[in-house]
Formats: sequence, structure tokens, C-alpha cells
Amino acid sequence: MIRSRLAALSVTALISGAAALPAAAQDGVQTARGSGAMLRALDKVSSEITDLDLAPGEAVDVGRLTVRLGECRYPSGDPNSDAFAQLVITDRHSRATLFDGWMIASSPALSALDDARYDVWVLACRTA
Repeated sequence: MIRSRLAALSVTALISGAAALPAAAQDGVQTARGSGAMLRALDKVSSEITDLDLAPGEAVDVGRLTVRLGECRYPSGDPNSDAFAQLVITDRHSRATLFDGWMIASSPALSALDDARYDVWVLACRTA
């Protein structure tokens, strides 16, 4: 009984480790730092779309949110292929941090702002 459970756990650990291999292979992407980021914000109640052009360290208010850019990085060999933006998004009314991390332009659902009213996503890094 105990041996069969240990064997099952070992198989699960092996499968989990193998599933992580593709993610580890992506760590070799060389990136460059952008001079800013282009973001888009959607107010889901009013359907208002706002495009944001932020420099590193800059913050802008969108509705009740404050969006602050830490930095934007992009693949060195192909600047138009993707963008990785480090963002801090806070609610000015509650002063709560709603998002603090990296958003990826090519995979917006991977690391997304979780808010009932607003969506914010990365479009691209500024390269000049």
C-alpha cells in the first residue's frame, strides 16, 4: 500500500518535472530594455479604451486606477515580437495594490490584472 503510493508520487513528480522543461528552455531569451511601454486600458462598464504611453518610473491615472511602469523589456533580436512590462497597478480609492508584476504582450492572460471593471494589457515596448 505504502509502496504503491510512493510509486504514484514518484510518477507525478517526474511528470511535473518534465512539464517544466519547456518553460526552462525559454529562459535563454536575450532581452533589451525599452525606453518605455505602450499599454491599453479598458473600462468594461463604459467601454472606454485608453492608450497609455509610459516612461520607466512614470505613473498615470486611468479611472480609479494608477498604473506605474517599472521597466519594459523586449527580445533583442526581434523587438516587435513581444514585450514584457513590469507594472504596479493600484486602486486610488482603496489604496490597494491590484497588480504588481510582469505582464507579457503575447500572453495577456498569463499574468493579468484581476479587476471587475478594468482590463490593462501591454501592447509593445518603445525602442527609441
